[in-house]
Formats: sequence, C-alpha cells, structure tokens
Amino acid sequence: MTEPATTGRATTRRCFLTAAGAAGLAAALTACGGGDDSSSAAPSQGSGGEGMELAKTSDIPEGGGKVFADHKIVVTQPKAGEFKAFSSVCPHAGNPVGDVSGGTINCPFHGSKFSITDGSVQAGPSPKPLPSAEIEVKGGTISMA
Repeated sequence: MTEPATTGRATTRRCFLTAAGAAGLAAALTACGGGDDSSSAAPSQGSGGEGMELAKTSDIPEGGGKVFADHKIVVTQPKAGEFKAFSSVCPHAGNPVGDVSGGTINCPFHGSKFSITDGSVQAGPSPKPLPSAEIEVKGGTISMA
C-alpha cells in the first residue's frame, strides 16, 4: 500500500515543530543559567567601571551614605574621612536597597537594615550581610576600584 501524498508535508511540519521546540528549550535553559545566585548579590566585577568616578567625598554625609543604583553600590562614611562600600543589592530577595539613614543602609521591600560600618545585618529578614565592594579614595574623589 502506498502512503498518501500528504505524508511529505506532514513529515516536514513534524520536523519543523520538533526543531522549533528544541530551539525554544535550548533558549529557555540558557536563560535560566547555572543557578548560582551569588553574582546577583554583588556588584559585577570587570564591568569596565574600574576607575570611574562615583562621587566627591563631600557628597557622602558623615554617619550616612549614598546609593549608586546604576553601579549597584552604596558608599558610606561611618566616621569623618572613613569611606566604605557595599553591594546595593539586598541578599534577602535581590531587591535594591533604598537609602542610607539613621546609621543603616535600608531595604524598603522587606525592612532589612545593614550597618554602614561593615554591612552586617542590623534588622532582618536578610540572613546575610551586604557584601563589601571595592572603591578607591584619592584626594576628594571616590572611584570604583
């Protein structure tokens, strides 16, 4: 018995759908990544921002700090002339911290608060401190290291 004339078309359609499904699956798996979420909590390394000026030292209030959302970094000045930097991504849920006030770096999403001195958790729910970040202070300028 011979096959109907539409078999060639059905085979072509089946091949096309199979290939399209495989391509979609590959794209989805690539987008999901390897599951290592540690990179989302810290500023990206080697992003070309090294040496880029963030602020003047006079822009960072003593006992406070400033969030640089575009660079995913927060710079603080716990004591006069002492500058610290941390990731501005809250380790709890990966949201950006909102501001620096009252001696803490504050996440507006779930209420986590972090020390401006060492990034340690002052109030949860974050189970982890803010990772430190590298900055360079020369004269009156703060730059990414």
